[in-house]
Amino acid sequence: MEGIGRAALAEDAVSYRLFAAAAEAGGEALLRRCAEGIAVRFAPLLAAYIWQRQPFRLRYVPPRGETPAHIGGTTLFGDNVEDEWFIVYLVREITREFPGLAARIDDNDGEFLLIEAADFLPKWLNPENSDNRVFFYKGELHIIPLSETHEQDCDLSAASPTISQALTLLSSRSEEFLAAEPIRTAVYKRISGYPEKIQASFHRAHCYLPAGIVAVLRQRPSLVAAAVQAFYLRDPVDLRACRSFQTFPPDKRVMTVVTFTKCLYAQLVQQKFVPDRRSGYTLPLPSDPQYKAYELGMKLAHGFEILCSKCSKVSPDSKRNVLRGPLWERFLSSLKEKDYFKGEMEGSAKYLELLHMAEDYFQQSVTKPESSVEVSPGDEILTLLQTTTIDLKEFEREAACLPPEDDDSWLEITPDDLDQMLKEARNESLPSSNEEEQKYDLEAVAESMKAFVSKVSTHEGAEMPWSSDESHVTFDVDSFTKALDRILGADSEELDSDDLDEEEEFDFSDEDDEDLDAENQRQDEKVSPNELIGSLKSYMNEMDRELAHTNVGKSFTTQKKGASFVKAATSQSAGPDSGAEDTELTPVDVDMNLVANLLESYSAQAGLAGPTSNILQSMGVHLPENADRVGSNKGATE
Repeated sequence: MEGIGRAALAEDAVSYRLFAAAAEAGGEALLRRCAEGIAVRFAPLLAAYIWQRQPFRLRYVPPRGETPAHIGGTTLFGDNVEDEWFIVYLVREITREFPGLAARIDDNDGEFLLIEAADFLPKWLNPENSDNRVFFYKGELHIIPLSETHEQDCDLSAASPTISQALTLLSSRSEEFLAAEPIRTAVYKRISGYPEKIQASFHRAHCYLPAGIVAVLRQRPSLVAAAVQAFYLRDPVDLRACRSFQTFPPDKRVMTVVTFTKCLYAQLVQQKFVPDRRSGYTLPLPSDPQYKAYELGMKLAHGFEILCSKCSKVSPDSKRNVLRGPLWERFLSSLKEKDYFKGEMEGSAKYLELLHMAEDYFQQSVTKPESSVEVSPGDEILTLLQTTTIDLKEFEREAACLPPEDDDSWLEITPDDLDQMLKEARNESLPSSNEEEQKYDLEAVAESMKAFVSKVSTHEGAEMPWSSDESHVTFDVDSFTKALDRILGADSEELDSDDLDEEEEFDFSDEDDEDLDAENQRQDEKVSPNELIGSLKSYMNEMDRELAHTNVGKSFTTQKKGASFVKAATSQSAGPDSGAEDTELTPVDVDMNLVANLLESYSAQAGLAGPTSNILQSMGVHLPENADRVGSNKGATE
């Protein structure tokens, strides 16, 4: 199978491959042209994007085994899972803009798009047969079903198709393989909001930085990710270089605005760190208004210094050579045709800012050949320091009129905010506690549990009922007896007859076992199913009489006394002793006991996840909060 030959993906990596849907159109020249066209078409989005670890990058991959030639790549997204879903958005848009391409995307979990839509998948689709079935084609999600023969036989272990077979089906009958509406809705909801969501994912903060870092970030804003990662994952060996700060000394620092992603900002600001006294980086008092800017700048400077301490010497002409070839000229002219510079005058500050981002994107995603060795961020930083003019006075003038930084209150999430986020993720409204209590019906809890018990279960788990409006549980005596016969054998009645004999007489000798069994077998052959059930009922009645003299029955909630007056009067006519016992045998209210135990267990969870809430929520039943417990807690606090 095609998936077996592929190397296992890292835990934080996503792989994407784009194939020519028509077999005759999958030549190398065409795929390379598509890669260049994609780079130009999506440059406005990708040039300004800050990746957590690695950028989105397409490379030509020659055919290998059953996998045809394609363009694709693998991106490490680290701790920022939004990078992965942004790539899903990009892949979908690429197939929309280039309808001749069909795309597959997966990560170390496999078909993570199916995981996102797990509640709506057909029963035949499972991890064992899902390889090479999920594609983006013409901007829509497609799923290649089992063949008609396999569907008739319900062969869930059927082999997955090859990539070539799937592409042939997509190119000829794609409308038949469009994923169901609920599946597509679940996946598209996860990537909704792009490209506007890109700007919402940024956080701009004031930082007190060495002038060299300010100059580097003007040329390559995306290097902030590598610096944050270097500081976040530092070790004692890395910190040795931060004792002297040979590359970024603290004596020439200025205030500036740095653009982070929210993930990078959270990683940087949440780390507690005290600089080495020999480094020269000192911080004001925590009460100082600029304390946070000084602290962020100090941490970021440590990250840049660590990167530079790990690099080798790089020729400063390497970048200039890349930006002189015909490929760059063709790329730049395409950007101008697509109005990438938004009408800015050539040479203006905004034009140069967009040009630097385009150069950065071109170097990272377009020019590097498939076999090239990655240039470390430290090498790029040193190269930029050698080729960039650092105007300290200009930076100080700009620091006098900086725009305000973004509010970082999003870092703090209250329990109510978390509940609201979970409700929104489940497409649920958030009613008030009074509305929940007024509308809530406890009978739904009992009915849902009954429906759950009646569902089929296998080694893979139990089927969860999504509604309590399904048919009530029924008990068919004949079907139950036949099921016992199939499980225990044709002579399953032997077990009940043996138990009866043992209750009546249990001091017989071992040598009489065979004679008694033979005699009981002849007698039981004449017992009908109804008589067998009658004997079971007599057992239960006898057990009830014995338990009536204990305190076990007091632990259960019983039905109202009025419902059992007739039975009590009947028992008294039989005799005083028996009447005294039977009056205690009030029927147990099964539903009330079930609900009471569930509510007690739910209350003991104290708002956290637990078995009761998990089971009920999987069946579509959501219990309201325990208002009594909440009220008592507030009273105790006051």
